[in-house]
Amino acid sequence: MHETEHDPIRVAVLGAGGLGKAAAKIIGMKRELTLCAMCDSKGLVASPKGLETRILATISGDLVNGYRQAVGPGDDGGGGLQVARAVEARSSTSLGTVLSEPRLMAEPVEARHCDDPLGAILELSDQLDGILIALPNLPNEFIPGVIERFARAKTGLVFVDVLKRTRAVEQMFALDALVKRSQSVILTGCGATPGLLAAAAVLAAQSFIEVEKVDIWWGVGIANWNAYKATIREDIAHLPGYSVERANAMSDAEVDALLEQTNGLLELRHMEHADDVLLKRVGVVDDLAQVEVGGVMDTRHPKKPVSTTMTLTGVTFDGKRSSHKFILGDETTMAANVIGPALGYLKRGIWLKAQGLFGVFGCTEFLPMVVR
Repeated sequence: MHETEHDPIRVAVLGAGGLGKAAAKIIGMKRELTLCAMCDSKGLVASPKGLETRILATISGDLVNGYRQAVGPGDDGGGGLQVARAVEARSSTSLGTVLSEPRLMAEPVEARHCDDPLGAILELSDQLDGILIALPNLPNEFIPGVIERFARAKTGLVFVDVLKRTRAVEQMFALDALVKRSQSVILTGCGATPGLLAAAAVLAAQSFIEVEKVDIWWGVGIANWNAYKATIREDIAHLPGYSVERANAMSDAEVDALLEQTNGLLELRHMEHADDVLLKRVGVVDDLAQVEVGGVMDTRHPKKPVSTTMTLTGVTFDGKRSSHKFILGDETTMAANVIGPALGYLKRGIWLKAQGLFGVFGCTEFLPMVVR
């Protein structure tokens, strides 16, 4: 259990694809967070003292094999490793706390393949405070199903996801009663869009007596689509003539062929994005049709093809029509704009749990509310 505000928040990451690896890298830069477990579809790595995030961020292919090879010998024959880590010994004197020279200490690490990695993480729930879900969400009910499984086990953890589709987020909200009974906290739709940009729209709405439209237009650049296969497939599902089911069934070769036809670019309009339901939930808009989401993804170059913007248009208190625009810096990556906000919401979830507030919440619910 997370005892005080000074204890690091013990985090697990579900998923070791592009976003999962980015999460490991960013968590490693945060003083308040410790990455204690991570899984992919084949197995998990875990340590109550924390994992080597720099290794996890750069593993190619199988998570367990990659981690075991990177940390070197120490296999105990049962999926465990003994990893040497530099630790500063602390001692108290009349002059205060004294740190000695770092010395190598052997720490146990679990690194094993298994048929049910999510179940293995579930078994470690008493060693965790929060879970960041970086799993692909094809089909829509997959991540809500993961949450339901943990909630029925009454783990009492804090979860944050970066879900994008309206139908998936609606399924998350439908779990609210179960989540409350399990004394858990779920924060859903907490990436970039929805997430960062939806939150910006809530703030922008405060300047208007009436909001007419929220337009979100994003740009993403990825040097190699193979690093974000699940993300690309989720976006392909928004193309005319495609669906979640069709995108999920596509082979890598079929995705390659599609991207060859478009010169690596995907331009998406009228996307089913949960920004609409999240903004309606807090009264920014009255109708889901008032929120429009689209964007351009370049799967061959890291530079964003267009800048990411949120434009809110409405009627001011003086009866004039105006717009607020929020623009993300082109130098910030997709991973930074997704994982950064998600981790901030994870910390908010830890705070909510400490106040005894349980249930499923959206990214728009912890900002100034629209006063009608």
